[in-house]
Amino acid sequence: MQGKVVLVTGGAKRIGAAIVRQLHAAGANVMLHYRSAHTEARALAAELNLQRPNSVAITQADLLNIAGLPVLVQQTLAHFGRLDALVNNASSFFPTPVGDIDEHNWLDLMGSNLKAPLFLAQAAAPELKKQNGCIVSIADIHAERPMKGHVVYSIAKAGLVAMTRSLARELAPEVRVNAVAPGANIWPDGESVFDELARQRIAGTIPLKRVGEPDDLARTIVFLIKDAPYITGQVINVDGGRSVYL
Repeated sequence: MQGKVVLVTGGAKRIGAAIVRQLHAAGANVMLHYRSAHTEARALAAELNLQRPNSVAITQADLLNIAGLPVLVQQTLAHFGRLDALVNNASSFFPTPVGDIDEHNWLDLMGSNLKAPLFLAQAAAPELKKQNGCIVSIADIHAERPMKGHVVYSIAKAGLVAMTRSLARELAPEVRVNAVAPGANIWPDGESVFDELARQRIAGTIPLKRVGEPDDLARTIVFLIKDAPYITGQVINVDGGRSVYL
């Protein structure tokens, strides 16, 4: 991927940082977007730029500000001169049981998981067409099998899957559009969603008998960008087989 440029949203930590590291290791230059993790973004960029100077740049934005999304593309072009791939990784995740759903929940979860990826893809599409590029988004196995207590999140990820398939038609043949769907991967911070008992129960439903790691997703994303020129409109479950059990 030498000379290729990838814009990764939410790339400062957790799964996003693994994606940035794997893309960088494959030779790509990366525009690393973050919202509030400034310290982590700067540290990761500094680490990777020591390995390969001027290969990672950072940019801050609130993805719920739709008017600012074209600026991310413009900054990438201004810094690197091209854009070959977009990875929609940034995401909000929290429970919304029926009876407690309010408009703020809706705007946050739908905004980060569906609205922002669509409008960012639209902003990136002209440059991606020039480069015969691609888009990869992070979906969720619960787009197909909704997670109890997470109504809005499940709806948003289902919309992201529909967006992936629709854009694959709209942007073909120049741009490929795919998604990866994790199951149980790196746990959310704290125990606000899954306590230890819930984590053990979920782990017991995984045929490969382990919770996924960020690199499991990151390697699949690198594959879709680098080695899958005839794959588009697909959602690859990276879940240890859990979707077979559900």
